Amino acid sequence: MTYKGYLIDLDGTIYKGKDRIPEGEAFVKELQKRQIPYLFVTNNSMRTPEMVQELLRNQCELETPLETIYTATLATVDYMNDMNRGKTVYVIGETGLKSAIADAGYTVDEENPAYVVVGLDREVTYEMLVKATLAIQKGAMFIGTNPDLNIPTERGLLPGAGSLLALIEAATRVPPIIIGKPKAIIMNKALEILGTERSQTIVVGDNYLTDITAGIKNDFPTLLVTTGFTKAEEVADLPVKPDHVLASLAEWDFDAN
Repeated sequence: MTYKGYLIDLDGTIYKGKDRIPEGEAFVKELQKRQIPYLFVTNNSMRTPEMVQELLRNQCELETPLETIYTATLATVDYMNDMNRGKTVYVIGETGLKSAIADAGYTVDEENPAYVVVGLDREVTYEMLVKATLAIQKGAMFIGTNPDLNIPTERGLLPGAGSLLALIEAATRVPPIIIGKPKAIIMNKALEILGTERSQTIVVGDNYLTDITAGIKNDFPTLLVTTGFTKAEEVADLPVKPDHVLASLAEWDFDAN
């Protein structure tokens, strides 16, 4: 089968922290050359789509339209709007998450918000965790942008949003509603945006627990590249094998696949 659309991860697939992955860059440029539809689908909630676009331009020498970038933040806002519980929120997260939620008309309430939204925040404090915990105990809907326990960087695998979610869940005994990969919420919306058939749209990523599991659980073909989270030596023990496994995206044959 020749795939008609690509849903592509960023962290660990196209770049790793501040390090480039040239094979990932070349992969996207080939998609552009062939005019094959693609959408970057990222669980990273720290950056706005504009910030992602700038990062790709400056760090990876990739030019891509804003409409090709769909973040867990955008999916979170879409979900909150659909729930229609009110327009108050307490947010643990960075600029990309907070600005998008504010732009959607939500105001901060640290005492009795309708929602508590938690993403990765590299300056999180104990008091912020306390406010989130108390608000959830009072009945706020607990939303996690993504379940990633780690984020791949040039320094190694650092704590991700999922680590913060696990702490707050332990403190509240309330499981979060997860928006990002591998959940259906973000994948169905991404497919709607891309506009291709599900069976002809392949999910590309480095993390079996999020990217590849998102494909498997939501009936997409999958391509695992072992440049980030999931290592080559782990592939043999994976419970459900990806459709394709590569050491580098340079190995991908667009004409055969």
